[in-house]
This record gives sequence, structure tokens and C-alpha cells, in this order.
Amino acid sequence: MSYRPRIPSLDRRGVLRGSLAASAALTLPVVGAAAPAFALSGRPRAAWGVQVGDVTASSALVWVRSDRPARMIVETSATESFRRARTWHGPLVGAGTDFTGTTPLYGLPPGEQVHYRVTLAAPEDPRRTGEPVYGTFRTAPARRRDGVRFLWSGDIAGQGWGINPDIGGYVVYDEMRRLDPDFFLCSGDNIYADGVIEPSVPLPDGRVWRNVTTEEKSKVAETLAEYRGNFRYNLLDDNLRRFNAQVPSIVQWDDHEVRNNWYPGQILDDPRYTEKDVNVLAARSVRAFTEYFPVSTLHASSGEGRMHRVVRHGPLLDVFVLDMRSFRDANSPGRRPDDTIGILGAEQLGWLKRELSRSRAVWKVIAADMPLGLVVTDGATDFEAVAQGDPGAPLGRELQIAELLRYIKHRRITGTVWLTADVHYTSAQHYEPGRAAFKDFAPFWEFVSGPLAAGQFPANTLDATFGPDRVFVRAPDRANVSPMESPQLFGEVDIDGDSGELTVRLRAQGGSVLFSKTLQPGRVGQ
Repeated sequence: MSYRPRIPSLDRRGVLRGSLAASAALTLPVVGAAAPAFALSGRPRAAWGVQVGDVTASSALVWVRSDRPARMIVETSATESFRRARTWHGPLVGAGTDFTGTTPLYGLPPGEQVHYRVTLAAPEDPRRTGEPVYGTFRTAPARRRDGVRFLWSGDIAGQGWGINPDIGGYVVYDEMRRLDPDFFLCSGDNIYADGVIEPSVPLPDGRVWRNVTTEEKSKVAETLAEYRGNFRYNLLDDNLRRFNAQVPSIVQWDDHEVRNNWYPGQILDDPRYTEKDVNVLAARSVRAFTEYFPVSTLHASSGEGRMHRVVRHGPLLDVFVLDMRSFRDANSPGRRPDDTIGILGAEQLGWLKRELSRSRAVWKVIAADMPLGLVVTDGATDFEAVAQGDPGAPLGRELQIAELLRYIKHRRITGTVWLTADVHYTSAQHYEPGRAAFKDFAPFWEFVSGPLAAGQFPANTLDATFGPDRVFVRAPDRANVSPMESPQLFGEVDIDGDSGELTVRLRAQGGSVLFSKTLQPGRVGQ
């Protein structure tokens, strides 16, 4: 049975003691203190900041959250002065969407900086408006020579490591913001709905990690309100809100948006949950996800209600965002000689083949929320990702990936690069048929990075079916190393407009480039 994320209707992957109000006041010093007259006069406020998602050469999707019912109004301009601003009338936001809303922008100029501000107006009196919230983003270029640069990572507030005021919160976001990328690709585990945030956590060296806490993070998420609270939790962080106001996003999900290692149709044997049907939990999570992220294919006007999509970022780059959760079969030992569902499902696999064939971009980044050749287990006998440790011919979910890799080779589709997170360390794998049990594919690279704000873990073993060679790895030698003990990790992709070369840099918080690899356009197996 396949779970499909529809709009109506996620182990691996304290602090300020006192009330929720005290925590929020500490973490929101600017927006919490902004214009008290607005609050006193009953004007709507946007204390959670703004976001922009799925930016193309001519379009974008703007997000905001109000503190009460309000009409969303967006203005865009080529300048910070907002001269000759264009006005976009957005939706009326209310309790049905947890007071969140998105407004699509169309007809934007390609390759330009766009300044925007969001104003919330009282429904009964449009003249009664809150203080505007400002943001900016760059549209995708129309010309190849302009180049593209973006960041990617994942895994936020995992393993009990939340917003720690002692270290400045999620400071890695401030470092990423100062790199000023064209966009950020979040490879999943945006929240840990199954991970409790305790007020304090003792560290092995005797120090104490302190967390900002909220009511919704005090237990595993089950209700819609608890899932919403999990997505809101990260927005308490100043660094993340500033990042969102400057850097547009491409967001996908993985398991911890619902609970660890979930699959459609799963019935839980976990005493922490009163709701045992994962499909019910997933439907609640995807609704909250839709409310808290600007995702074009989940937006109500798209009529699609799906996570997988292509975001086209000019002549140099197409990003193929996969959903390796909603259509997968059950986790198992993975030794079946036939598997028509796999990790993508037949429908999504067909979609991916078609879109790869249609792409005219020089580089085709496949944004996977799980790795291909790294063995990720689920309990003593089952496997969570694609690989299952058998180095022989493809079995189980490997059959579907073999079909896709064969298709890419025979259709002569060049420029595919796989990016992922999930495993809480960073590495680079080169896949080569000469080393593989399955040989009918063209060589390719897979790069892993993360976490952003979670525990780090030792490296996973490799499965030789597709011939991976781990060219680089940076991982700890023990499980769940806290962000206070080891720098957080993210990746950078830089595509040169003149040569078309794509350079991947695996980065560590603090400015270190741990590994770098440059790939040539139109070639494979480098």
C-alpha cells in the first residue's frame, strides 16, 4: 500500500527551564520586541520571518506566518527603496493553515536580485497593517555564463540537540548565509518529530548542553498541532530566520518529518505512540510540511500535491527532487529477486526517467533524501535505504536503481550528480561499473553532507553492487557526537558559467573545506 502525500487530507536521523513564553522571549529578541504598538492595537505580526522556495528564472513562492487571521500582501522591487514596487495580493491566512500562507510570484526578470516585503493586513480593515517583513532572493539566470552556486545539507534538531543559546543557536546558518548562495537544498529531516528536546543534556566531557524547549517538543509528535509545533520550533532561531530571508530554498522530506524509518502502511509497535497507523501520522505531517515550507507542487494552486518535482535553475542546472518515502515498499532484508515498487514507486520512477530525458540543462542534480550505496539498517534484519550489504547482483530496491542507471546510460544522459544527507557525516563516493557486480551503467558521483544541527555518527559500510569507492569521508568514531563537540557539515556546489565545470566542496562549520572535486561538463566517470 502506497502513501501519497496530499494537501488535504520523520535513533539517527536542557536548557532554559521555565515556561514556553520565557523560551520564546529569549530566542526572539528582535521580532518579539518589534513595534509593541502594533501588538497593542491588534495589528497582525509576522514574527516567524519570511521564506522563498522553488525559485526559477521567472517565478518564486513567498511564505509567511501571522499571529492571527490576516490578508497576505507581497510587494516586489528591483531596489531596496521599493520604488516602482509591484503588489501581489495573497491569501487570507487563518487557523485552517496555522496562520501560514504562500503567494506565488510570476513574470519575474531572470538573473536579477529581487527585493520583497510582506505585509499582513487585518481582514476587517485593510488599512490596519502590521510591520512589514523584508527579504531578498536572486532569480535563476537566463544566460549560461552567469553561473550557479548553491549549498545543501539536512538533519536539523536531531537526537535531542536543539537550539542552544549558550553557543548562539544554529550558528551554521549564519555561516551559510554569509556565503550568499543562489539557493539552499535541504535534503530532508527538516525536523525530528520523533525526537524529544529536553531542557538539558550531559556531555561526555562533563559539560551540559542546554536547549530552548517548547510544549510540542516535549513528546513525540502525533497530532497535527504537535507536527506544526515541530516545524515552528526551528523558526525560533534568529540565524535560521535571517537565512530564510536571504537564501531561497528547495526542500524535500525524509523519515524524521514523521518518525524514524517509516514506510507506508506501517503499524507501529512503539509505546510512545497512541496513534499506531503511520499513514495517519504521515498525512498530518505532510499537511504541516505544506503549511511551513514554500514548495511549488504542494501549493494549493498547483493541484498536484506531491513532493517530487524538477526545479529548473537556468541553462546550467536542473534539480530533480526525489521523494524516497511516500511510495516505497516496506523495509525488509531486501533480497527479493523482483521488486516493482522499490524506493521510488513505479509512477515516480517513470516521471524521473521522462524528466531526465527532457532536461537540456548541462548538469542534472538528483536530490535524493537517502544514499545509494551506503548500507543503512533498520533493526537487526531489515534495511532502510537502497543497499542491503549483499555485494552481488541487484536485489530488492537495488533493482529499481539499476533500471534507472541503465536508462541514464542508454539514453546518453550526461551530467547527473547525486546529492544526499541522512547519515550524519560527510563523504564522496565514485560509482564505477568496473568495480561493480551490476555493470550496465555509466560512472557517476554521489556526495553526502550533514548534519546541520544534530548528532554525528560513524561511517556506514559500502555495498559493492554498484561499485562505490569512498574517495573521502569525515565521520566520528562514536555515535551521536553533539554539535558542541564537532562542527556541523554542509556542501557547496559551484557551476562556472564560462567553462561549465561543476565543483563540489564538502564544508565544515568554521570555514574549512574538507574535500573538493571538479567535474567536467558532458563527461562522466571522472
